[in-house]
Amino acid sequence: MFGNFIYFIVVLLIYLTYQSPESIELAFSEAFLTFGALIFFYLFLAKYAFRRLEKSAAGKSLPAVDYRFSNIQRHLAILAIGLFTVDIYGLHLPAFISNLPILSHFPTLKALLFLILFIGYLAIIWYYAYPVGRRFGMVGESRRGYIWSNIALSVPVLIPWFIISITADLLSFLPFEYFKDIHNNPVGSLLILIALLPAIAITAPALIQRFWGCQPLSSGVHRDRIESMCNRAKVKYAEILSWPIFGGRMITAGVMGLVHRFRYILVTDALLQNLSFEEIDTVIAHEIGHVKKYHIQLYIFFFLGFLLLWFSIQDVILFILFYNAYALFSAEIIGKISLQVLYGVFNIFFVAIFLLYFRYIFGFFVRNFERQADAFVFNLMPSASPLIRSLEKVALTSGQSPDKPNWHHFSISERIRFLRNCETDRRFVKNHDRKVRNSLIAYALVLGICTTAGWSIKPSTLENKLIASFPEKLLILQIEKTPSNPDLHYNLGSVYLAKGKFAESMDSYQRAIELRPHFPEALNNLAWLYATCEDESLRRPSQALKLALAAAELMPQAHILDTLAESYYVNGDFKKALQAGKQALHQATENRDYYLKQVIRFEKATTGVMVERQEIVSQEAEE
Repeated sequence: MFGNFIYFIVVLLIYLTYQSPESIELAFSEAFLTFGALIFFYLFLAKYAFRRLEKSAAGKSLPAVDYRFSNIQRHLAILAIGLFTVDIYGLHLPAFISNLPILSHFPTLKALLFLILFIGYLAIIWYYAYPVGRRFGMVGESRRGYIWSNIALSVPVLIPWFIISITADLLSFLPFEYFKDIHNNPVGSLLILIALLPAIAITAPALIQRFWGCQPLSSGVHRDRIESMCNRAKVKYAEILSWPIFGGRMITAGVMGLVHRFRYILVTDALLQNLSFEEIDTVIAHEIGHVKKYHIQLYIFFFLGFLLLWFSIQDVILFILFYNAYALFSAEIIGKISLQVLYGVFNIFFVAIFLLYFRYIFGFFVRNFERQADAFVFNLMPSASPLIRSLEKVALTSGQSPDKPNWHHFSISERIRFLRNCETDRRFVKNHDRKVRNSLIAYALVLGICTTAGWSIKPSTLENKLIASFPEKLLILQIEKTPSNPDLHYNLGSVYLAKGKFAESMDSYQRAIELRPHFPEALNNLAWLYATCEDESLRRPSQALKLALAAAELMPQAHILDTLAESYYVNGDFKKALQAGKQALHQATENRDYYLKQVIRFEKATTGVMVERQEIVSQEAEE
């Protein structure tokens, strides 16, 4: 379950960190055919892997088959993440559908569409895994039920993101510029997240249990005993629910909810049917341990800790990563690197750090929280023997080896060994509680030191820092070696622009154009400088228009058409500025609010000219 959670969070991060390029080399037909070919390749590979397992499994022990069964699913899921990344960053599929009306107004729906694509990849795994799992007794419900159970178990992790994101989309429709500015500002988006996250974290369990199709546990002995255990521990809850996940065949239980009004105790039919009353009591005591030790609150604390850590160190990582790029790449490569490529590399680091954080830091605490919940049994029961027996039954019925480890749980053998140690010497319980407490203190201290250090040296402007990460002297040295490389002159112009050296930037862009006359980005940037330079003495409106027209003819993308509109505007041709501004708005896939403001600005200028001309005509008529 935790593995699938991580998969969904990773693909969400991959999608959210994608930025549409201004131009895409692939045609839609080429991208679509490549996408289809990748799907067929994945179908074939999944089918082949599980059929090969089914043929080779004869005569092997069930734990051995289960081990390979789980490994194949994990490897295919990782491959699915890779293919999803190719779909997003290689084929640029989001850019091809950005202009669809409903998706351009509701970015959340576009993101949801691509998350459904990833669910499709995982559904292929589960579709071909089902016959093997059915044959060896690892799954029991229908194929459709097996696929749906896997989806239902994983998708709720996306509910908080969906609610926050769709709320931000709706705020952008309010007739107040203030809310739109908040939505389009990174800090504003973070404030929306902080404002909504507590409410969502509290109420989400009510949505999740409905999504899973849970029903209140029927009155009877089982419900009475669970209620009695909760009362003894003074744990309040909203409801005790029958958990139908995987047809209820898993021997498992769970608890979710930060506050008692939205707290649910979950039990499966298999747990009630296969365990004795005492064994069920100890399993419920384990779940109560999660509540009493505040593990659910701590899960959210670790998630927020990651966000805080990342926001504080991301610029430092950018600086370290890109400032030293010259040690890794040749001059020719440096000259061709664009911001899109740099952000792509940065996003890879982001996902990698996220995985390392949750695999090792969060994973360490989750494993020890589970052990702490096991040990809590001694607070409510005289012995942990029934819990040990229940763990042995889980190992026996699941077909998994009791020694099988995972990143978020100690193996069943390790759990049993720990409980037996606690049975003979209760100091093991106190020692483990002390270990968890000291680990949390150490984590909080390290988090505080890292975030304080990160914020204290945080650069003021991320993008300018990124551009300026290629040292000016380095580029000059490379230009001395290869003076005929227009890309190097263009990059040097961008560095000068970021540093406010406008005259030097113009000279560098001009040199790039001399070396490559049909260089749309250099033409565009020089035109923008000539039209809008902060140093008005350097403005050249007529030259700006000539350059902008040339750039727009070569590459009529939104940002270039916007430069053309601005060039018309500074030359007093407001009507053509409005036409070009509307074309830019039509082409735009990102920052549409900016292009809309430009159109409104040009419309006001055009209207003002029309009114002035009408007044002159009226005065002449009267005379």
